[in-house]
Amino acid sequence: MLVQVLGVGVLLLGPSGVGKSEAALELVSRGHRLVADDRVELWAAAGRLLGRAPDRIRHFLEIRGLGILFVPELYGPEAVVDESPVELVCRLDPGRPAGEFERVGLERPLETFAGVGVPAVSLPVRPATSLGVLVEAAVRDHRMRARMLSGAARLDARLSEGES
Repeated sequence: MLVQVLGVGVLLLGPSGVGKSEAALELVSRGHRLVADDRVELWAAAGRLLGRAPDRIRHFLEIRGLGILFVPELYGPEAVVDESPVELVCRLDPGRPAGEFERVGLERPLETFAGVGVPAVSLPVRPATSLGVLVEAAVRDHRMRARMLSGAARLDARLSEGES
């Protein structure tokens, strides 16, 4: 699954049925854009990772219980984009205990696709979790980190000042 949130391409990964498509639908309904649902074609160009949907399924979204939706018809042509750079990976993880997820986030691990490293986060999937909100927060944090501003780094600096 590939969506564009605040202009940032986000690859949503996780097991079948975890809620990737529902998260994408929530994001589209919040004004973000769908790039690809079930299958994402990835390739590297000029040191960047790019992604798109195969032509035959481009702009379609499968939602269990609703069936196949044609996103531009429901949300308008601005709700989709044909391709996007991939700048962040969000792994939706329903299986790990809560204590095993990153709690501070000073550094983002990289995942490599087509020879390109992309920052990644793992997000817990729990009942009543708003995955769209979590993905959007991850993107906002990613954008701040690109400007060398991180909530985790700020807190670490404050705590380090207190030690002197």
